[in-house]
Amino acid sequence: MKILVTGAAGFIGSHVAQAYLDQGHEVVVVDNLSTGYQHNVDKRAKFYNIDIRDPQLCEVFANEQPDVVNHHAAQISVPLSIEDPRLDADINVLGFINILDCCIKYKVKKLIYISSGGAIYGEAKEYPTTEEYHPQPLSVYAINKMSGEHYLQLYRHQYGLDYTVLRYSNVYGPRQVSHGEAGVVSIFIEKLLQGLIPTVYAYPDEPAGMIRDYVYVADVVRANVLALTGGHNDYFNIGTCIETTTMQLYNAIQWQLGLDVPPHRGEARKGDLRRSMLDVSKAFKVLGWSPIYTLEDGVKETIAYFKQKQVQP
Repeated sequence: MKILVTGAAGFIGSHVAQAYLDQGHEVVVVDNLSTGYQHNVDKRAKFYNIDIRDPQLCEVFANEQPDVVNHHAAQISVPLSIEDPRLDADINVLGFINILDCCIKYKVKKLIYISSGGAIYGEAKEYPTTEEYHPQPLSVYAINKMSGEHYLQLYRHQYGLDYTVLRYSNVYGPRQVSHGEAGVVSIFIEKLLQGLIPTVYAYPDEPAGMIRDYVYVADVVRANVLALTGGHNDYFNIGTCIETTTMQLYNAIQWQLGLDVPPHRGEARKGDLRRSMLDVSKAFKVLGWSPIYTLEDGVKETIAYFKQKQVQP
């Protein structure tokens, strides 16, 4: 089948597009390269440098006639969403509506929507959190991701659009950017490899840092492959159901690097949740998906990637 992947010059989307190509699918990539890189785009894919908000996006759909759309393009920074809520809504809501309209106009059979299990549930009282827990988003980013899910339900009701929602926990792995704040694993690794001291952010009463559910990108990719043919008109948590504090993550990374470097300390930032961990049993029951990589194995592969990146000319 022909699959259009938005945001496939970025971290996760590029891995997903590559997996689709390896399976023999035809892949079209849409990315404006604002945070992604063209070298991440597999040469077997057809690439369009275009913003998802651009009215001319429908010309891409008209030319390519995709069977499936996998939507990874997004503004992903929680602090930036709070600082500039209009920008976040412009990309994550209006940009998504543009994609939805193109899907309906050109009869796309299915849309795979990437949501955020690590943000939309807020400070959940159910822990680990299932998909049935009523979301309580506490950031602009989370609100707008939740809005996208509501738009999918509307477009299903009005136009019959088939969809699958994947609610990611905190994804890490090769190609994750280490600038900004969205990829703490890559930030820690690159700083330590450069001889710099990373900062661990924490609330004053929880010095070990926030609790998160870290899932390796290869496991996330498998969920996107399974979503091509399963999980119709439903939503799924994609994580590990294992809690890891920021300090536990930091220590796991520096142990594999053979270091013992105390981090700088910083106060939690606006929008930082105290804890997030996802129940992924529904994905196992319906999609046949479960995580394979341990944190130690995933960190090992991610470190190897960044070390190789250092020696490349």
